[in-house]
Amino acid sequence: MRPAARARPTLRPGGGRSGRRRRRAADSGAKAPADGTGAKKPPLAKTHVIRTATLSVEVADATKALATARTAAENAGGIVGNETTERIDDGHVYSRIVLRVPQEEYDAVLKELSGTGKLLNRKAEAKDVTEQVVDVDSRITSQRTSVARVRDMMDRATELSDVVMLEGELNTRQTELEALLAQQASLKDRTSMATITLELSEPEAEETGEEDDSPGFTDALGGGWDAFVTTLKWVAMALGAVAPFAAALALLYVLWRLLRGSLPQRRTAAPAPVPAPAGEPQEKKREEPQE
Repeated sequence: MRPAARARPTLRPGGGRSGRRRRRAADSGAKAPADGTGAKKPPLAKTHVIRTATLSVEVADATKALATARTAAENAGGIVGNETTERIDDGHVYSRIVLRVPQEEYDAVLKELSGTGKLLNRKAEAKDVTEQVVDVDSRITSQRTSVARVRDMMDRATELSDVVMLEGELNTRQTELEALLAQQASLKDRTSMATITLELSEPEAEETGEEDDSPGFTDALGGGWDAFVTTLKWVAMALGAVAPFAAALALLYVLWRLLRGSLPQRRTAAPAPVPAPAGEPQEKKREEPQE
């Protein structure tokens, strides 16, 4: 018997190998991205930026401007950090305040604070820490995996020496993980909240007229009185320094007088008269005055 002839496939329009190739090309062209490279673009990483600014503003009333700055930060969802206020002169006040505001409200708050008075100085900085954030996140993931692996090894350990060694290794890796988590929290806080340092100062009082530097009668009188008071002070100091010695000497003198009066006094014998030589009169006649 002769083998049956094979039926030839019926060719359809657009069929065959060439048709299948065209359909595959069409499908791949429909699925290809718009740029025609044939590769999917990786998702863009979120940018993490630390923003800081320092403003120096001269205002008429520092206390009022300080309250305005505090209200602006709170309305923007921020917080008030350190605050310092000091009075330099009788009518001159200086204030310094640190504000933390969300990144989205940073520009608006900065503009509002700049308009509170006369802007003297403005310094703004933006530091991109995206790579640092990504690196810390990656290290945290790896460290968590490492900690889990060590714990699994501890569960399967049977020897006491192995358990002790694995406990020390686990403590070390957990400490490193906690340090990375603290660094991650710090980066998150600084990238989500901007820091604004505001310095407020009041203008110095203007002098109405020129001062006369030449001394007058009042100045001379005041100078003389000061000299007189200073002299009295020095005299009083000198008397105060000498007073203890004078009191001691006076006490010694009184004691000496008392002791001298209580002691018996010795009587001294009168000297014997010398006999006159013979032949001389005992009494001389008074010479009569010559006329």
